[in-house]
Formats: sequence, C-alpha cells, structure tokens
Amino acid sequence: MQREITGWHSPSLNKDMEVAVYGDYGFALLLIPTAASDYLEYEQNGLIESIRPFIDSGKVKVYCINSINSESWLNPYMHGYDKAVRHQAYNDYVIKEVIPFIKDTSSPTNEIIAGGASFGAFHAANLFFRHPDFINGIIAMSGCYDLSAYTDGYYDDNVYFNSPVHYLAQLKAEWHLSLYRQSRHIHFISGSGAYEMPECSRQISAILNSKNVHNELDIWGTDMPHEWWVWNKMLPHYLETRF
Repeated sequence: MQREITGWHSPSLNKDMEVAVYGDYGFALLLIPTAASDYLEYEQNGLIESIRPFIDSGKVKVYCINSINSESWLNPYMHGYDKAVRHQAYNDYVIKEVIPFIKDTSSPTNEIIAGGASFGAFHAANLFFRHPDFINGIIAMSGCYDLSAYTDGYYDDNVYFNSPVHYLAQLKAEWHLSLYRQSRHIHFISGSGAYEMPECSRQISAILNSKNVHNELDIWGTDMPHEWWVWNKMLPHYLETRF
C-alpha cells in the first residue's frame, strides 16, 4: 500500500498541518479525525488496514487530515466566540487548501467523499452540506450533527451556520438542495450499543427526507458500541457495497 506523509504551513490556520495519503488511484475519501486526535488516528486504530483491499485495488485513495478541535470546541479555556472563529478557520483550511491538494494529487474531476467517526462525522457532514460544490457526499459514522451539543451553551451565527440540524431545517436555497439531491452518497450509520446515539442520525436523516433529499440511514444493533472495532467493520462494508 502506497503511504505518504506530507503537509504545509496553512495560511487559514497559521500553523503546520499534516496529511497522510494512502493509495494511488480511486475516488478520494477525505477522513476527518474524531475529537482531539490527529491525522494518524485512523491508521493507528486499524481503520486504514480494514480498508486496505480497496486501497490496494485502486478503488479509493484516502486522505487523512489533522484536526484543531483542541483549539476550538474541545478547549475549555477559550471563549465561545473564539472557538467559533477558529472552527470557521478550519472549514476554510479544508475548502481552500485540502480540496485543491486532493484535486492536484488525484484528478480535477475526481469525486471527493468526506467521512469520519464521532466528531469526525460531524465535521464531514458539515463540510458537505455547506460546500456540496466541492464535496460530493459523506460516510458519517456514529455522529452528532447538532453543534450546540459541544458549545457549553454558547450560540451565535457561527454556531448556527456550522450546525447541520439547525441550518438544514431552515434551508430553502434551491442551489444547495439541488446539489444534495444529485449526490448518490449521503450515508448516516450508527450502532445502538453503549455510548452510541442513533437518534442523532435519525434526526438529520428525517430533516433531509423533509427536503426530498435522498439519504441512507443505517442503524446497526445493540451489540455495536461507540468503538473503533465497530467503525472498522462499517467503513469497509460501505466501500464494498455502495461504491
């Protein structure tokens, strides 16, 4: 399996940001870390190995980026306003820097699917719903799509416009909705076991259904907790059966 670690100094974030790239060919899968982890998290927890057959066969090329959650919503010492501003800077980093990097290292016409588990699923969904002209779909595992769950009561426009269950419920812009409807890959997957919150996936799926946006809601059983071994089953299943 081809593996490359690269990175650059991000103008959006004013810090060095690393990217791990796996594979040579295939559609681009952009993976965003969980919680306060980093660009090697998916490799270190076995997920990259679990999808290795699809990387080796050229079905998918995987891009794992870093997070700055510890400089934003997961930093207990920052004011809510500053967390929101930093979160928006991260969005800018992905759209203005990571997406062009993916295009340059794969193909300008290559499909980009955002994915992740837990807080990474939130980021993936938010990036897709805000920028469906750059990102073509999502594989969101075990996510919560209400940003206010992470803000300790703080709420402003930056929170609203980065909280999918809030802005999607009010969305009437046909430009966005038409691009959502064109996507063949809006997948929400959750277990029903310990520490899972399948109601979060049901909530966002229902909002999209009310907008006539096709999506897949897949709730796994009570024997599937909020743990890596579950996500290491979910992602290869989706790559095998949906792509």
